[in-house]
Amino acid sequence: MSKRAFIFPGQGAQFTGMGKSLYDQFDQAKELFEVANNTLGFNISDVMFEGTDEELKQTKVTQPAIFIHSVIAFKCLAEGKPDMVAGHSLGEFSALVANETLSFEDGLKLVQARANAMQHACETDPGTMAAVLGLEDEKVEEICNQVESVVVPANYNCPGQLVISGSLQGVQEACELLKAAGAKRALILPVGGAFHSPLMVHAEEELTVAIEKATFHHPICSVYQNVKCKPIRRPEEIKVNLLHQLTGAVRWTQSIQSMVHDGASEFIEFGPGKVLQGLVQKIHKEAIVSGKG
Repeated sequence: MSKRAFIFPGQGAQFTGMGKSLYDQFDQAKELFEVANNTLGFNISDVMFEGTDEELKQTKVTQPAIFIHSVIAFKCLAEGKPDMVAGHSLGEFSALVANETLSFEDGLKLVQARANAMQHACETDPGTMAAVLGLEDEKVEEICNQVESVVVPANYNCPGQLVISGSLQGVQEACELLKAAGAKRALILPVGGAFHSPLMVHAEEELTVAIEKATFHHPICSVYQNVKCKPIRRPEEIKVNLLHQLTGAVRWTQSIQSMVHDGASEFIEFGPGKVLQGLVQKIHKEAIVSGKG
């Protein structure tokens, strides 16, 4: 029997005016924006609706904004319940609201804590990330292992499209080697730090405190978490994987393959942008994809 997967985007999907049409259309959206403003202690709705690109790029704004937009889109536009859920990096928190592991408020508090923890880690251990196109995953892993400075595969987005992360020196050195090995592109990205790498270890320590304060319920369906790529339902296991995601890779390719193996044929993306729909189709050509946001 074919199953429906609900999927949720991560950082990079933000835009000025995000969530505004949902706010205008749905009373529930208005209520949730109000809850969000009160929870965060500032009017994030104003920044989302009217903020500049620069304001929206700040990690402390970007992460909550994408979470809020995605969850509100899900709550207002979803038809029926998902059979399984997944989120790309930050999107994993939205997915955990969709499968009822977390409440909207607890999810938002965790996202805010995560954003702050990552910001602090970036200041302590500066680093960067780079997109690598046109090489096999194994080749990228092999080259990262050859570099002495810190550099690791951080996002397995789809076959032939990876992101690496690490120290400035490590990423630059890896980019040169990857180009020499035949990569179509190895391009440094305009990001604030080395997300999903060992340089985020201090963020793990900070997020642990917030996770312990949040209430994790037994979910209505499995979440395919980035670091494990298999169906997870135990709250204690979900907590551990959320923490390890900060220093571990986003294994999106493997997660989608695992969901397809377990019967997923339709993937619905909730939130801003269409990036995940494109990635899913590159991973599994037969997938039926759509978006609501």
